[in-house]
Amino acid sequence: MDKAKKKKKNPTPEVQFRLNLDNCSKTKDLSTAISLYESALSTIRFSNNHFNSFLYICSNAVSDPSTKKPAIEFGFRIFDHMVSSNVTPNEATVTAVARLAAATDDGDKAFELAKGMGNCGKLRTYGPALFCYCKMGEADKAYQVEDHMRSIGLQLEEAELVGLLKVSVEKEREEKVYQYLHKLRMSVRSVSESAAEIIHSWFGGEVAAKVGLSDWDMGQVKEAILQNGGGWHGRGWLGKGKWTVQRSRIAPDGRCLTCREQLVCVDIDKAETERFAEAVASLAMEREVHSNFKEFQDWLEQHSEYDAVVDAANVGLYQQNFAEGGFSIAQLVTVVKELHSRSNKWPLVVLHKKRLRALLQNACYRELLEEWINEKVLYGTPFGSNDDWYWLYAAVKRKCLLLTNDEMRDHIFELLGSSFFAIWKERHQVKYTFVKGEPKLLMPPTYSVVIQVAAYITSLGGQPFPGSCVNVGCFMHQAAFL
Repeated sequence: MDKAKKKKKNPTPEVQFRLNLDNCSKTKDLSTAISLYESALSTIRFSNNHFNSFLYICSNAVSDPSTKKPAIEFGFRIFDHMVSSNVTPNEATVTAVARLAAATDDGDKAFELAKGMGNCGKLRTYGPALFCYCKMGEADKAYQVEDHMRSIGLQLEEAELVGLLKVSVEKEREEKVYQYLHKLRMSVRSVSESAAEIIHSWFGGEVAAKVGLSDWDMGQVKEAILQNGGGWHGRGWLGKGKWTVQRSRIAPDGRCLTCREQLVCVDIDKAETERFAEAVASLAMEREVHSNFKEFQDWLEQHSEYDAVVDAANVGLYQQNFAEGGFSIAQLVTVVKELHSRSNKWPLVVLHKKRLRALLQNACYRELLEEWINEKVLYGTPFGSNDDWYWLYAAVKRKCLLLTNDEMRDHIFELLGSSFFAIWKERHQVKYTFVKGEPKLLMPPTYSVVIQVAAYITSLGGQPFPGSCVNVGCFMHQAAFL
């Protein structure tokens, strides 16, 4: 017992070193870390984790002007020691050293270090080089970093895109400004205040007033907006002249209270819709009986008149988790009738055949269900199938609404791995509730809080004039750039 207590009170030099290093890392104490390193040089065999802890402390210390210089010197000394000791650097190592290189304004070294990680590099690995180039005004090198990142499958986030947008504005690269505005709208919903300020500076500058086409085909622009899912035409800058830049608010119906332009609920574009449908079909055929799903695809091609698809199981089982609860056919009927009353079209109701067979035993609803089947309102999915694949594919392929409260977070939806899944859901999913037995449908929002562009602005007098309207969602308010 005494020996055990003594051992606990007197940790080995290696354990004590690790504890001291962890404390330095936690408190980001550079001076103590340097002293600890010096005292351990002759007694401790440093591991990858030890080196990385020292480098982490150094990479954090460079943000403080009082510790920047010693942090850089000590950090590179640690890295040289690591290399000479034949300890293999990992991604965390490279990220920390790249930050040290960027702190010396050496973007080239930071980029070379990051590329050395191959496909193992992360967003944070390339950040130091990208932000260094942006800060130094080396736009072309910053674009090269972005191209490389995308080539290995990394998706830039708002911080990286804003950095690239800022250097593009500063270097008056109008074509790049346009590209990064588009990339922001694709990957970021409501932009940050700092991003809004950068966008404000562009539209308030002289270059923005000079660029742009003086003449264009309005029909082609409107068609492009439609093909792109709304909110963006992708035709470049339209119109010349000074922009009026000001803050605005958006009415509940999606109309900008300054320029009177109507914002839309943005959808994924035509090409993305086709890829999405193909991805759903491909995954479904891997997991379903191939012939069953192919039969459904062929059936759907012959019946394309639907405006909405209903996840019947989700509706029928809604709030039925009580003792006598079961599948409520009454709930399903009222929802289907509500959808029909809104568009004068019957929705496509997707229900598993196993459950459908049980419902057909109910004489009260047998005639109605048989009528739905005969009128192609109801499709029964095969035994052993997952009806999720069927209603999702139908809604995507037919570009219509999908009525379900399913959040679509299950593993089958994760398999899609689509960056535009969230955009599609916002535009197409209809949720519902029941109040005293009557359905209340929660339709998609009237507009998306995302950068949107219009081909022209209608003046107060109702006459259109050349120009563009760019609405930028910024935190809780809207910034309208006209």
